[in-house]
Amino acid sequence: MIEIVNIKKSFGDKQILGGVSAKFQDSNNSLIIGASGTGKSVLLKCIVGLIRPDEGDVFFDGRSLYNSPSKVVKAIRREMGMLFQGGALFDSLTVAENVRFPLDMMVAEMLDSEKTDRVMHSLERVGLEQAAHKRPAEISGGMRKRVGIARAIVMNPRYLFCDEPNSGLDPMTSIKIDELISEITDEYKMTTVVVTHDMNSVMGIGEYVMFLYNGLKEWEGDSKSILHAESQALRDFVFASKIMEGLL
Repeated sequence: MIEIVNIKKSFGDKQILGGVSAKFQDSNNSLIIGASGTGKSVLLKCIVGLIRPDEGDVFFDGRSLYNSPSKVVKAIRREMGMLFQGGALFDSLTVAENVRFPLDMMVAEMLDSEKTDRVMHSLERVGLEQAAHKRPAEISGGMRKRVGIARAIVMNPRYLFCDEPNSGLDPMTSIKIDELISEITDEYKMTTVVVTHDMNSVMGIGEYVMFLYNGLKEWEGDSKSILHAESQALRDFVFASKIMEGLL
């Protein structure tokens, strides 16, 4: 379980997060949603330690990310997997080399053959073993996302973080990526946190959903209750599309 406690963050005079708390459970797909500029990505970066919050803390199964000895913090970081927006693949490396990158950076004691086996297992899990020797420019956008997922799980993480995993994808590919994330979360028993503005993702895999508004947690619940939420800000976000209104 991941618990965030009273996370606050400002840049200069502009407050981005005003004190956000939540719990993300094991083997669950937890989604952070909200309009652009509401603090979703900043919150995610605070959770994974890319940005240090001004106040508050993040606990990974009871271990503090910001108030623990460096040895504990390093252990927590090794248990994280991250799918970046856009994939963030290295153009000069093959698909297999991109997936292997975290192992080379963080696991010096693993044999070369073991790394190769781990890479191929991860690629097989996302259905891309045949693309191992291709470069990112030679595969589709959806395949690049799957490479990003393979790289995120190659370390066998306990915690998986996804920043806008469906950005730039067509609806059918987006659904496949959502299903893959959900399947892997259940299979690996991970705690998964997804930042998105895609309501299809919310309705498809949103076991826990937190809605941010003006840097605060405006609402939390699941995909079944979100359509009937009383928060006007949330309703404006959910029903910005006439298609969503039709669901009622």
